[in-house]
Amino acid sequence: MTPDASYHYHVIRRAIAEIDAAPVPLSLDDLASRMGMSPAHFQRVFSRWVGVSPKRYQQYLALGHAKTLLQERFTTLDTADAVGLSGSGRLHDLFLRWEAMSPGDYARGGAGLTVHWGRFDSPFGRALIMGTDRGICGIGFAAETGEDAAMSDLAARWPQATFAENPAALQPWAQAAFDGAGARAPLHVIGTPLQIKVWEALLAIPSGKVTTYSEIASMIGKPRAARAVGHAVGRNPIGFLIPCHRAIRKSGGLGGYHWGLPVKRAILAWESARAETGASATNRVPGG
Repeated sequence: MTPDASYHYHVIRRAIAEIDAAPVPLSLDDLASRMGMSPAHFQRVFSRWVGVSPKRYQQYLALGHAKTLLQERFTTLDTADAVGLSGSGRLHDLFLRWEAMSPGDYARGGAGLTVHWGRFDSPFGRALIMGTDRGICGIGFAAETGEDAAMSDLAARWPQATFAENPAALQPWAQAAFDGAGARAPLHVIGTPLQIKVWEALLAIPSGKVTTYSEIASMIGKPRAARAVGHAVGRNPIGFLIPCHRAIRKSGGLGGYHWGLPVKRAILAWESARAETGASATNRVPGG
């Protein structure tokens, strides 16, 4: 992932605010002017980041895009077992290892573990990544929350662990996470049994598609537990790779997102554009 990625996201973040505030769609010249950039430079930034024009991307960023996704890209999860929540299926293909904590490990809160951490550029702003020797245990996006808040949030998941800043140890996994290059990134998660089931269900949602909290609740055999599912989605410790951003409300509303709704909207728009252009087929990322 190049250092330009975070810069491009911050341009997009500013563009989102301008698009939302405008009563009508903005022309390329107008939007570029508001970004303090020439139309040609602005167009290049967009194309490099996602591969579609700013005009088309505005459609993906529209507040009603979630409803369009729900109508056109909704996916059911009743065949999730068949598509791979087992060793030989999609879960195994996406990650070298999915290793959840045992109940005893969960109770110990990471005691005896060393958690390495580092800051990395991503397509969605600065990312904080944490990992044990078994795999990535946390990804948070700091564009909305700030880096200190993201650090505190992820560290609290492992209250008894020892933390060491060591980005070099995480670099290959960070590269795999956001570029899809090299080895797949293994995961090491800590969660309750319900949370683990919900996070497994999230992994069954293909890139460019969405599902609802109630659909996930039905898939895990708790059809009346949509609210609890929503909470578990929000507690997902590994943003983007475990794609909690693909869960939306049945009404078509985006729902919440732990790292800020602007980030959720940007990720969904990014995935939609790549799905439409075919980029997702040639430059896949884990979780996609």
